[in-house]
Amino acid sequence: MELFMAMCLLPLFCACLYLCKLVLQWRNQQCYLLAYECYKATDDRKLDTESCVKIIQRNKNLGLEEYRFLLKTIVNSGLGEETYGPRNVIAGREDCPSLEDALWEMDDILSVTLDKLFDKTGISPSKIDILVVNVSLFSPAPSLTARIINHYKMKKDIKAFNLSGMGCSGSLVAIDLVQNLFKTYKNVHAVVVSTESLGPNWYRGKVKPMILANCLYRSGGCSMLFTNNKALKHRALLKLECIVRTHHGSSDEGYGCSIQVEDKHGFRGFNLSKSIAKVAAKALTMNLRVLVRKVLPLTELLRYVIMSRRQNKIAEHRRGVGAGGTGLNLKAGLEHFCIPPTEGAVVNGVGNSLGLNDYDLEPARMALHRFGNTSSGGLWYVLGYMEAKKRLKKRDKILMVSFGAGYECNNCVWVVLRDLHDANVWKDCIERYPPTTLVNPFMDRLSWINDERLSFVTFEEVMNAVRVGGVGPG
Repeated sequence: MELFMAMCLLPLFCACLYLCKLVLQWRNQQCYLLAYECYKATDDRKLDTESCVKIIQRNKNLGLEEYRFLLKTIVNSGLGEETYGPRNVIAGREDCPSLEDALWEMDDILSVTLDKLFDKTGISPSKIDILVVNVSLFSPAPSLTARIINHYKMKKDIKAFNLSGMGCSGSLVAIDLVQNLFKTYKNVHAVVVSTESLGPNWYRGKVKPMILANCLYRSGGCSMLFTNNKALKHRALLKLECIVRTHHGSSDEGYGCSIQVEDKHGFRGFNLSKSIAKVAAKALTMNLRVLVRKVLPLTELLRYVIMSRRQNKIAEHRRGVGAGGTGLNLKAGLEHFCIPPTEGAVVNGVGNSLGLNDYDLEPARMALHRFGNTSSGGLWYVLGYMEAKKRLKKRDKILMVSFGAGYECNNCVWVVLRDLHDANVWKDCIERYPPTTLVNPFMDRLSWINDERLSFVTFEEVMNAVRVGGVGPG
């Protein structure tokens, strides 16, 4: 009898042991955000209206048509007067960037954000187990991760990764890598640094799709500290709930819509094709098809299925004539939305496609206005605005949306673990946001660029008028 009981209990014991093992593995696989620090340059690197005009004037390859295009783009971009540019461009050396300029730009962003991150958390650089750096357009040897390890004298068995070419989506790619590493290594700390190298990559030609980068991209970046140590959960800000990655690199259209190339004069820059909006919309749709199943309640998913079928029947009866939209209500499972602060029209377009209102889009618009398009670091300025405005409450969920060259769309959802209220990088200006108007001063000062009379004026005369009086020829 005892033998029989033992034989019966043994499978039960093994099953319990296996379940305990799964629970422990799940606990170790959690990804907690302990802290993040966004970069803010010094005031002498601010790109206000006058600075932008001077930089444009220095490009001798521009004609009147390109000059007009640049000003129109800047006026409508959503950028404000206090964004920051790379040091060599501010100093007028964009035509001959040096390796020293590129390294200085990186060192400044890395040291400023990491010093603050380690100081805020009290965690020593020697305690970091995983280090991931993503910079798309600059990959020196030794790597930037090696540069950080050397500077902070980190441990010899640190797991270091240097990512390049990931574009504005690089930050979430790095976090996905960290999350997967957490499945293997227990109770570890990971640092992710996301930024971009602008100084050596300033486009000096006149191809319109390639000039766009000069108008939109600004200096910025962010360093983040993660852990899977359950004992540190009480110190964490956010917990990663899920991350979904979608890649369209197998499509020639997707691969080529956002690509670094040289123009016919040998000037290197980033070309954004006309098809990028269509590719981005397709990538976002495919990504959300997977993501929403993980984060939205079953009632909302059922409502969407029922309404979609009903709408399809109506459309069939009307022989293909549309009968209105029946989109998912993302707010049924999400409270906040980090939209990439790339450009004003993009923020509005993504917001419309997700059914968001002005309140939802305010953080992205304000991050774009104050700091510009800071590439892979941009999402963290948006998050910082939400925190500074005391929007983030315990148990709220945040959707982060990102797009990157390749073409890829990577989105993730965070859970807020406690009420957040740190003013962070916004502390010196949060009281001024949102401003009463987002109209760019270029609109008033240089609106004459659209004057039809300029068709009979030479470009040299226009430039002379700008230099002398700051107004157009009259």
